[in-house]
Amino acid sequence: MISMPANALMARFGFVLVIALLVGCGPQGDSADSTDGLRGQLSLTGSSTVAPLAAESGRRFEQRHPGVRVDVQTGGSSRGVADARRGSADIGMASRTLKASEQGLMSFTIARDGICMILNSANAVEELTARQVVDIYTGRVDNWQAVGGRDAPITVVNKAQGRSTLELFLAYFELEPAQVQADVVIGDNEQGIKTVSGNPDAIGYVSVGAAEYSADNGVAIKLLGLHGVPANIRTLADGRFPLSRPLNLVTNAQPTGLKKAFIDFARSPAVHDLVTDLYFVPVQ
Repeated sequence: MISMPANALMARFGFVLVIALLVGCGPQGDSADSTDGLRGQLSLTGSSTVAPLAAESGRRFEQRHPGVRVDVQTGGSSRGVADARRGSADIGMASRTLKASEQGLMSFTIARDGICMILNSANAVEELTARQVVDIYTGRVDNWQAVGGRDAPITVVNKAQGRSTLELFLAYFELEPAQVQADVVIGDNEQGIKTVSGNPDAIGYVSVGAAEYSADNGVAIKLLGLHGVPANIRTLADGRFPLSRPLNLVTNAQPTGLKKAFIDFARSPAVHDLVTDLYFVPVQ
């Protein structure tokens, strides 16, 4: 098991993650350097999956550059992309690739993650086919007994609009949003994990990294593989797990100054230990 530092644990379980209070209003990421190093404030918004890593990287960046403050707030990948586009944040966070309509933006991968189905650890079901997942999420199957579990109604947990996890789940299983028959709609990964761990008949889908970390630390969930491939950071790292995604930082132009310095740092070996501590796969 990979241990997580206390500050990383706080970052992962926060809904709004703030490293330091942002001074003034609006992004200030291009503040000039001084003779003693980089200075200024950076604001990041977006994906709750990327946020813990960005927050920890920001904290380490601040330690190396005492004149810098990094503010990290969540809200989903769509918010991160939108904020980066209009300049209300210096850097957006998106746990997916940019869409064709977003190609005017720049993206920089800082780690890799995946998406997996999760069940309560008390559930007797050990695997589901893609067809069974579709049938459950569209309401064709509404009792666990139909897929090898106990005689109990299935509680379907779905992601809210604006979350990249929802978009990738729908695309992978070839579903339209209107087809999903959800009992519970959640926002970030931790809400999904909490919901499933507290309900023996629930099913959801979340970040592989967040789920594996939680399961390894005693949370009552289990990860389901896809097409016979286990869901874990090892199969993500070797390219076998089929539902993977990049964790990106997004800007509205080629970054310069403080923005470039932070993005370069967040992509460097200097933070690979933070990436693995948070159960993600480093970029090489």
